[in-house]
Amino acid sequence: MSELQFRDYGLSEEIIRALDVLNYLEPTGVQSKVIPVALKGQDLIVKSQTGSGKTASFGIPLCELADWAENKPQALVLTPTRELAAQVKEDITNIGRFKRIKAVALFGKQPFAPQKIELAQKTHVVVGTPGRVFDHIERGTLPLNRISYLVIDEADEMLSMGFIEQIEQIIGKLPRERVTMLFSATLPDAVKKLCGKYMTGPADIEIEASGIGAAAIEHALIEVRQAAKFPLLCDLLTVENPDSCIIFCRTQDQVNALFRGMADLEYPVDKIHGGMLQDERFEVMNAFKRGQFRYLIATDVAARGIDIENITHVINYDIPMEKESYVHRTGRTARAGKSGKAITLATPNEHKWVKDIESYIGFSLPVMKAPSEDAVACAKPAFDEKLGKQQVRKKGKTEVMNQGILKLYFGGGKKKKLRAVDFVGTLAKLEGITAEDIGIITIQDNVTYVDILNGKGPLVLQAMKDTTVKGKLLKVHIAMK
Repeated sequence: MSELQFRDYGLSEEIIRALDVLNYLEPTGVQSKVIPVALKGQDLIVKSQTGSGKTASFGIPLCELADWAENKPQALVLTPTRELAAQVKEDITNIGRFKRIKAVALFGKQPFAPQKIELAQKTHVVVGTPGRVFDHIERGTLPLNRISYLVIDEADEMLSMGFIEQIEQIIGKLPRERVTMLFSATLPDAVKKLCGKYMTGPADIEIEASGIGAAAIEHALIEVRQAAKFPLLCDLLTVENPDSCIIFCRTQDQVNALFRGMADLEYPVDKIHGGMLQDERFEVMNAFKRGQFRYLIATDVAARGIDIENITHVINYDIPMEKESYVHRTGRTARAGKSGKAITLATPNEHKWVKDIESYIGFSLPVMKAPSEDAVACAKPAFDEKLGKQQVRKKGKTEVMNQGILKLYFGGGKKKKLRAVDFVGTLAKLEGITAEDIGIITIQDNVTYVDILNGKGPLVLQAMKDTTVKGKLLKVHIAMK
C-alpha cells in the first residue's frame, strides 16, 4: 500500500468526494504508480495482475482530466469482453459522478440505435469492445477528433481473442496527439510490438503479483476421476462452506449440466456462459454481486469483468486448457486486499495442463486430499444451516453512489435549443441548490434527464414546476426507472 492518499495527487474535490463515497481509502500499488504519471499525460505500459485496482488507476485520471464542457468523447477505453466494458463504464461513471462525467459502453449483441443516440449526446468517455467500437467509427457515429486518451485494457486477452489487428485499425483513425495507456497481466511479444509502434517514451510500470503466488490465495489441486467430480464438488462445498464461490467449467454444456445437478439439490446457484443472451448475462452478474445466490457456475467468459470483493472461493471444476486462464480465473478471489482459496479438480490424464500451469505461475500447486466422510459429516450441520438462511442482500458500488440521487425528466431537449449549461445555470440559481447538487445531464431531441444529488431531488422537482429553462416552462417529473 502507498503512504500517499488520493488527496495528495491534487485531484479535484468532486473526484475526492466520489472516492470517499466508494470507500476507496488509500491507493493500491498500481494506483499509486499509475495515477501521478497518467495525470502528467505520459504514455504508459502497465503490467499488473487482475484484482489489483487497475481500472481506478486509469479511471481516476480520465475523470480528472476530462473537460466537462466538451461535448465529444475525450477518452476511449478498449476492453476484450462485453462484461468488462460494462464494468469499466460503471466504475468510471461512479468515479466521475460528482463531476458529471458521462461514460458510454459500446459492445455487440445489443441494438446499434440506442448506442448511436447516446453518442449523439454529451459524452466524455467511451468504453467498448474493438468490434463494436470499430463499427461506430466506420458508420461515423463515434467522433474521434477530440480523443486525447486511449486505454487498452487486458491487452494479453485482446491478443488471445484475435483483436490486435482491429485495435491497430482503430488506432490508425485516432488523433496522433494523444496519451496511450496499455494494461496487461502479461506482456507477450505481440503486445510489446504494439507498444513500440504506437507509444512515445512510455513509462514502464510493473506491479509485483500480490495474488497468484502470494499468501492472498491458497491454491490446491485434487486428482479425481471424471465420474466422481460431482460428488467431490458437493463434499468440497459442504466442508469449505463458502459465502460466495465461482465454479468454472470448460464448456457451455458442462455449465448447463452442473447447474441442473446443483439446482436439483436446491443449492443457491445460477450460471453464466457465452450462449446466453447479453441482458440475461448482465442480470445474473448483477444478482450475484447483490448476493442473491451463493454459487455461480461459469465458462471463461466470466473470468473477465467480475469485480466482486467478497468471492471467497474459486473452484476449477474443469482445469483450464490455457495456462493464462488459470490466472484470470483465480484472480476473481482475493480482491481488494482480501484472502481467498482456489481449488482445481484434475483428472488422471490432465497432468500436461497441470504442468503447463505450474510452469507459468512459477510454483507447484499443493496437492490436497478429498474431504473424508467424517469431515463432510462434521461440516454438514453448519452447511445446512447456512443453506437454509436467507441470503443477505449486498449493496453494489453504484447503488451506494446513487443514494440521495433522483433522476428528473424534463419535457424539452435539443429541438428546443436546450443545452446542458442552460439546465446547470437554471438549477444552480434555485434556493438551496448549488452546482454540486447537479449530476449527469442527458439531453435527447425532445427530453432531458438530470440527476439531482444530495437528496435535493424533491426540492428541485417542486421548484421547477414554476421555473423556466431558457425562457421555456418544461414539464418535469420523476423519471421512470
